[in-house]
Amino acid sequence: MTISRLLQGSKLGPEEIERLKSAYRLALRRLCLVDRNDPIAEIVAREIIEIGATGVRDPAEISRIAVEQLGIGRPPSV
Repeated sequence: MTISRLLQGSKLGPEEIERLKSAYRLALRRLCLVDRNDPIAEIVAREIIEIGATGVRDPAEISRIAVEQLGIGRPPSV
């Protein structure tokens, strides 16, 4: 899993790591991404970690913010 690789050696505690992994899984589900080796999955993981560092603690909220900020999966504006 991409986020696990990125979090290796981090100074985060186990609860925080689990929170970020949960947010990552939720974001991938929202984006219908299955392949964890997809470069987009790594972009999502990095965004999740950045948002988690801002103090947001709810995995669903972290996921929502990440998807919104990345602008992935939005229908094109007319």
